[in-house]
Amino acid sequence: MPEQSPEQPGARPSGAPHPPGLDLDRLRDHLAQAHPGLVDGPLAAELISGGKSNLTYTLHDASHRWVLRRPPLGHVLATAHDMSREYRVIAALAGSLVPVPGVHLLCTDAEVLGAPFYLMDEVEGRVYRTAEDSAGLGRERARALSYRLIDVLAELHAIDPATVGLADFGRPDGYLQRQVARWFRQFEASRSREIPGMDELQQRLGQGIPASQRATIVHGDYRLDNTVVAADDTIAAVLDWEMATLGDPLADVGLMKVYWDIAGEMPGNPVTQAVNPAAGFPRMDELVEHYATRTGLDLTPLPWYTAFAAYKLAVIAEGIHYRYTQGKTVGEGFAHLGALVPPLVASALETLLKLEAH
Repeated sequence: MPEQSPEQPGARPSGAPHPPGLDLDRLRDHLAQAHPGLVDGPLAAELISGGKSNLTYTLHDASHRWVLRRPPLGHVLATAHDMSREYRVIAALAGSLVPVPGVHLLCTDAEVLGAPFYLMDEVEGRVYRTAEDSAGLGRERARALSYRLIDVLAELHAIDPATVGLADFGRPDGYLQRQVARWFRQFEASRSREIPGMDELQQRLGQGIPASQRATIVHGDYRLDNTVVAADDTIAAVLDWEMATLGDPLADVGLMKVYWDIAGEMPGNPVTQAVNPAAGFPRMDELVEHYATRTGLDLTPLPWYTAFAAYKLAVIAEGIHYRYTQGKTVGEGFAHLGALVPPLVASALETLLKLEAH
C-alpha cells in the first residue's frame, strides 16, 4: 500500500516508520471504520516488547495513547496467542477489584495486520522488571507493594466467573491433570540431554496431583513485572492475560512463589529479577500466609504447586535452550537459560520429597 502524503487526512508524520508487524496506514483505515472518532490525526507507534510472547506496541495520535497487542510474527499456534481470550478476560474484569486497562476494540480479521489484535488504553505507571528498577523502593514501600500485589491476586480468585460472563472461559474439572499432561508432552518434544532428577520429578508430580479446592479465574503468569505500578505504589493494572483460564487458584500462587524465590536465590537470572530481597521485599512465605487468610484456602498442598511451577519453568527454559543449540533463536539473552534447568528440577524434586515426608 503506497504511503499517504502529509497533506492527506490521516497521514502518518513524514518519514515515520511502520514498526515490525504493524502497518499504521491499514490500522488507521480499520479504526476509522470500526471505531469512528477514536483516532485524532496521524498515528505513530513503537514496539515495546516482542519475541517469544505476544508483540506489544505503544500507539498514539495527537492527543491519545493506547497499547496494541498481536501475536508474534510468523507461524504461531492460535491457541497459544489467542487475542480473543485476552481481550475477553480484560473486558470482563472491567469495573472489578482487579485493575485492568480499558479495552476499545478486538479485530479478528487477519487481513488488517496479518494477525488478530486488540487495542487497550495505556496505563500510566511503572513496570518493575529488574533489580535496578526496584532498588530505590526501600523496605517500607517494597513491603506495601508486595501486599498489594498478593491482595489483587486474592481479589481475582474471589470473583465468581459467572458474574462477569466467564462461566465458559475454561474447564476447571481436571485442570491440574491436563496441565501435568501438557507440560510432560512439552518436555518430551525438546528432550535433548540428560537432566538429573527429571524422570523422577515427572513421576512424582503425576502421582501426587492434589484435589482442587476451588475453581476460579487463573491469570497463568502472575508476577510483579506483569503489572503496572502507579505513582502511589498501588497496582494500576494487571497485564499479560494470554495464559488466563478457569482452574485452580493455587497454580497462580505456586508460580508467583517460584518467581519470587528465584529472584532472591538466583540474582541476575534471565527470568525474573525485580523482587530482590536487598530492596526490602518480604519473603513469599509471609505473603502466602496473608493470601490464605484472605481466601480461606488450605495451603497445605502448596509445595506440590510450587514444584509443578518450577517444573514448568524448567520445561520452558529447556525448550528455549534446545532451540538455541540449534541456532533457531533470534536476539540476545538465550545463552544462559539452559543453566537454569538443573537447579529448577533439583529444587522441585526436593520440595516434593519434603512434602511426601510429611
